[in-house]
Amino acid sequence: MVPVKLLLIDDDKELTELLGELLELEGFSCDICNDGLSGLSKLEQQAYDLVLLDVMMPGKNGFEVLKELRKDSQQPVLMLTAKGDEIDRVLGLELGADDYLGKPFSERELLARIRAILRRTQNASPSENNHTLIRHQDLSLSVSKQQAHCDGQELELTSTELLLLQQLLENPGQVLDKEQLNQKVLGKRLQAFDRSLDMHISNLRKKIPPRKDQLPRIKTLRGKGYMWLEW
Repeated sequence: MVPVKLLLIDDDKELTELLGELLELEGFSCDICNDGLSGLSKLEQQAYDLVLLDVMMPGKNGFEVLKELRKDSQQPVLMLTAKGDEIDRVLGLELGADDYLGKPFSERELLARIRAILRRTQNASPSENNHTLIRHQDLSLSVSKQQAHCDGQELELTSTELLLLQQLLENPGQVLDKEQLNQKVLGKRLQAFDRSLDMHISNLRKKIPPRKDQLPRIKTLRGKGYMWLEW
């Protein structure tokens, strides 16, 4: 079996050495870069299943790396942020990060976040879902190909946004509870003040063209969850 390939971009050499050893012991293949420019160069050379990207780095920081990456790639990214820094977390999600993890973190939590992202990026197997092609009005989503189209135009969605769209399209007209949706899409329990799901919904709204009748596609039900409008 080919090992999952990870790229760790962080200027803390002592930390990256320890994490690299941990990830290798867990069966991952892990390359390490200690600055943003070399990280981008590495990403141009080969494909990775997941990028672990630190925010605070000299020169080109994590946000700048993510901006460059999102110009032409929907590569899954886990941002490593300062503990409790809400602004960094929100900005990372707005720029298209799949999730974030605050430093310092435990080995167990890091591995759980990595595996949660990998599960949803590898959610494309037709055997796991009877509906390989989901259609609603001018939208279509191919689960097996991990592609979404609106009026024939492909949408540039991250793996997390694709899974979120799938959950919504499979349940049109139904209220999807935030707790359950957070667990299904992000693979973690909803915590107080955690805005990850809200930010992914916001990004999804921005990326999907408006309906021809100008009605919203996704309705927010305060205190309950979200609904994909059926008509």
